[in-house]
Amino acid sequence: MTSTPEILPTGETSIVGTLVTESPVPPFNTPPNFSTPASEAPKEKSKVGLLIASAALIALFGGAVGGAVGYTVAQSNSSSPIMISTGGTVDPAAGSIAAVAAAVQPSVVQMNVSGSQGEGTGTGFVVSSDGYIVTNNHVVGDAGNGGTIEVTFVDGSTATGKLVGANPGYDIAVVKVDRTDLPALTLGSSDAVNVGDLAIAIGSPLGLQGTVTSGIISALDRPVTAGGRGDLAYINAIQTDAAINPGNSGGPLVNASGEVIGVNSAIATLGLGDASGSIGLGFSIPIDTAKRIVDELINTGTSQTPIIGVQLDMEFAGPGGAVAAVTPGSPAESAGLQEGDVITKVEGNLISDSTGLIVAIRANAPGDQIELTVLRNGQTLTVPLTLTAADPTS
Repeated sequence: MTSTPEILPTGETSIVGTLVTESPVPPFNTPPNFSTPASEAPKEKSKVGLLIASAALIALFGGAVGGAVGYTVAQSNSSSPIMISTGGTVDPAAGSIAAVAAAVQPSVVQMNVSGSQGEGTGTGFVVSSDGYIVTNNHVVGDAGNGGTIEVTFVDGSTATGKLVGANPGYDIAVVKVDRTDLPALTLGSSDAVNVGDLAIAIGSPLGLQGTVTSGIISALDRPVTAGGRGDLAYINAIQTDAAINPGNSGGPLVNASGEVIGVNSAIATLGLGDASGSIGLGFSIPIDTAKRIVDELINTGTSQTPIIGVQLDMEFAGPGGAVAAVTPGSPAESAGLQEGDVITKVEGNLISDSTGLIVAIRANAPGDQIELTVLRNGQTLTVPLTLTAADPTS
């Protein structure tokens, strides 16, 4: 009998079946005992949660229940906007994994985090030479509640990190260290990624800093939920068979040119719990999505989540997402959406279920104009709509 894959955080996620985000793992001072039975292996930090929504109705696009939205943990100290570095310190030979690893590793860091939920280890990567580091919200979000973040660089040096801001709705966070002249990674374009392309992951699985794994891009546009402890993110994920394990969360997925194409966030397992490892199903937040969030967090300390303004019936089997209620004053109301409508396409792309619909909306930004295809009483309608930002207080 074949078990249904379960998705865990490396990161935290859910896709078809059950996804688990690849949570940070407890730090250790000695290498793990690889002969230890799985049931006795070091356990991840308790940030892994079931990622399938249990509520019948959930206001993922804004409304009474509210969606996960950006929030400010700490304002940037900068007096003027800071842009992510797109300059290249990476010039590896195309297709050479060794060259890519050598060029990228100096920019990848280990995150040792403590907070109210305990301690854990994850990964991050430098995006600005003056100390800005990208990681997952589920890796460092807990540090915003009086916790600490210690950043360890490839040369063994350490620095104290400050949580600049996070958006749980995208499982993205930015940390700042008081250092300059750091090597920043080049951000590529996830829109240019193709199935079958080379994929390389670098991070600290099980606390083993600087671990390099490789594979290919296995699939694109996988609707995945990630996060933990109530902070549920919806990701139009890149799937890879490069080995990703607990502790890889927040690390970069790069292409053959050493450009970041995704932020590693979740893995699928066969249901063995926290001791589970890679089975060749890893999921990354596309860098095109992450870059907007990171830009906003660095420049303002907060970021926005796009909404259409409906509640969805999460028990609707699909295809499409069923509207359970329309929020007064929302873009959905202005566009004429009604309770009982079934949204079957976004920008001409078929929607399989409610999760897929949420992911499709969040792949855009507030202010974007999109076109919905709606099934109402047996008739197909085309509904143009302009996305707005979720209310941070909802």
